[in-house]
Amino acid sequence: MKFPVKHVVACALLAFGAAAASAQTIIKFSHVVAQDTPKGKAAEFFAKKAAELTKGKVKVEVYANSALYKDKEEMEALQMGSVQMLAPSLAKFGPLGVKEFELFDMPFIFDDREDLHKVTQGPVGARLMAKLEPKGITGLAFWDNGFKSFSANKPLKTVADYKGQKFRIQSSKVLEEEIRSLGGIPQVIAFGETYQALQTGVVDGTENPISNFYTQKMHEVQKHLSLTNHGYLGYAVIVNKKFWDGLPADQRDQLTQAMKLATAYANQIAQEENDLALDGVKKSGKTTVYTPTKEERLALKKALAPVHEKMGDRVGKETLKEVYQATGFDPAHL
Repeated sequence: MKFPVKHVVACALLAFGAAAASAQTIIKFSHVVAQDTPKGKAAEFFAKKAAELTKGKVKVEVYANSALYKDKEEMEALQMGSVQMLAPSLAKFGPLGVKEFELFDMPFIFDDREDLHKVTQGPVGARLMAKLEPKGITGLAFWDNGFKSFSANKPLKTVADYKGQKFRIQSSKVLEEEIRSLGGIPQVIAFGETYQALQTGVVDGTENPISNFYTQKMHEVQKHLSLTNHGYLGYAVIVNKKFWDGLPADQRDQLTQAMKLATAYANQIAQEENDLALDGVKKSGKTTVYTPTKEERLALKKALAPVHEKMGDRVGKETLKEVYQATGFDPAHL
């Protein structure tokens, strides 16, 4: 049985249109922490909002706990296009050649979240994100995790207590200098391998926001936690540039709006999650939590002030100066 050519063409166009309409964009969003951390929850929130705003045309698949890639491999995977979206810690951009991001590792550079957001949500943050473009990466947002505290199997009250202790850090020249300035020994270890390293004595201690410390069960293998709030851990949500630029304009706009909502959510819950985690650590009875006195914290600040001078050239003195101007911090006058 033969059909008129017009009928055949019309059917083909309808079929093509239906297939195009049903085509779904898949975004693989990989990260290395647990799903119940601030970053994990924010990633799930973004996936939900992306589906809502695009009316199902975009599906974000979130892979927590290094389910797809270990933290050492994920950046390369993003650049190759094997995964479309990541939210790495800001120190991860140093090895990539964008060392300015390591300014976030500078000890005591932010007094509080208000100081921090003057940078991440201001012109300095925008200029930092722009530096990722030549690497094939588009920066979408900064997400908070929280301020870091030191842990060990001995009390950490005075600067002398840090001497000779092996501390796990993520890969960062600034963090290496931080530990050395305290007389400690820095050990770069992947985040997912930290629990075992602490458990087996490969390292004596580490530094983390409390939410990471608790969700990774580090309190089970650390006897002491000192609430130093000496450093900051945050993330940059990034996407493969070629993939992002190739999205239909309407989808890109909708995803940008979803990211804006997810960022507000991430930054809102960060402190709440850290407070809940601290309560969990205390209730476990496995780790003694200590709050340094004003004098002890000032001594720690003074001991770590030289890190700013030694690492200034690495992260860019002009960029560092801009941060100081925004926050009012001056390490030379402690």
